Amino acid sequence: MTETIATLRDSKTARWLVLILVSFTMMCAYYLTDAMAPLQERLQANLSWSASDYGFFTSGYGWFNVFLLMLVFSGMILDKMGVRFTGILSIAIMLVGAAIKYWAISGHVQGMFELNIFGWQAIASSAKSAVVAGFGFAIFGVGCEMFGIAANKAVVRWFRGKEMALAIGLNTSTGRIGTALAMFTPIPLVRMTGNISAPVLLALVFLCIGMLVFILFTFMDRKLDREDANAGVAADEEFKFADIIEIGKNRAFWYITTLCVLFYSAVFPFIKYATNMIVQKFDISDTFAGYIPALLPFGALLLTPVFGSVFDKKGKGASIMVLGSILLVCVHLLFSIPSLNSFPIAIGLVILLGIAFSMVPAAMWPSIAKIIPHSKLGTAYAMTFWVQNWGLMGVPLLIGVVLDKYCITGTINKLVDGKEQVVTQYNYMIPMLIFALFGFLAIGFALLLKAEDSKKGYGLEKPNIKE
Repeated sequence: MTETIATLRDSKTARWLVLILVSFTMMCAYYLTDAMAPLQERLQANLSWSASDYGFFTSGYGWFNVFLLMLVFSGMILDKMGVRFTGILSIAIMLVGAAIKYWAISGHVQGMFELNIFGWQAIASSAKSAVVAGFGFAIFGVGCEMFGIAANKAVVRWFRGKEMALAIGLNTSTGRIGTALAMFTPIPLVRMTGNISAPVLLALVFLCIGMLVFILFTFMDRKLDREDANAGVAADEEFKFADIIEIGKNRAFWYITTLCVLFYSAVFPFIKYATNMIVQKFDISDTFAGYIPALLPFGALLLTPVFGSVFDKKGKGASIMVLGSILLVCVHLLFSIPSLNSFPIAIGLVILLGIAFSMVPAAMWPSIAKIIPHSKLGTAYAMTFWVQNWGLMGVPLLIGVVLDKYCITGTINKLVDGKEQVVTQYNYMIPMLIFALFGFLAIGFALLLKAEDSKKGYGLEKPNIKE
């Protein structure tokens, strides 16, 4: 059967090319998000950071998004100005934040001035570079989350009534290839250059390339605007503050948003600490240990087409989220058992986590598009991302403090990049149990969402593709 093309959106080649362009830019952004994760041990040794300092720095990603409500403003900007403007602005913000982060980790901060931020004298006095790097990470986080909601709205626009769940899932998982590269490349790069900030510099180059790629997307999106106008397709209503109130009254929206923050709080902070945990629990080299968490996004990329196609053709979105949350709990409970410390077990558990990571987002993000009207979707995504950022900010800091207070088992002398360093040893059982608790709570909210869908008829269990 010949494909009928009314607009560029109806061309399968065009809409999948759009997905590639947007996802590539997302991948470039996500590389910087996790580029320091395999280097926790080196940051502590070279910059005199503690686990709390590392957690403080990692939590910086959400500071401005949470406390300054930048994500809410991002959603307003998106619904008011559109995907193209918001996307370019967000990449520019990411570049500024990445540059500050690079400067701090390069070692230019120590001894320059006294810092006392939010009363956090203990962290600031021991590692001022952690505070300044966290500040840069906070600026980057504003841009990265802003781009995330813009990318989601772009994909929904180009794939509504078509392969929407598959496209959103692939956008998310393709972006997470950047996370995988951030697990593979930083340690070899540091060894090759002798500079712990080298991965951040590489991330800056990636972001510049990502901006050029996104500019190509803007030309296609502008053409679609013209075609929609010629076809008499009504433009979205402009943002109104009443939209926030209307979204806030939707119980299903809050169920899915709470599920989002709980699920991601058990995945992304885990990635930040995974390399160090695997090194210490499974007694393997840090280079190889970084490869194991990298299996997670690659596994998600391979499996997302499966679950995305199921949701698009068969539905069962709420049920998929329940099952994914159950898998999450199983993984973290098994990681918490001290006797389960063989290398194949680590690989198997990360693969299971990758399955959960492909199931839940593939169903969750398209489900928001079923609950909320398209004209308010940017604001809705922004509110969800804002709540999510509470977890992305607070949980890494919580884990760092827990490690320093309750989980230190001693210190050892260890060769790190040819130099003997004193390395702190941790027992990661309590952090894994914390992650499992988040998973248990996620199951509860997924069940509540399923019940609400049955009552209100949002169609979360129905297919996305209209026959």
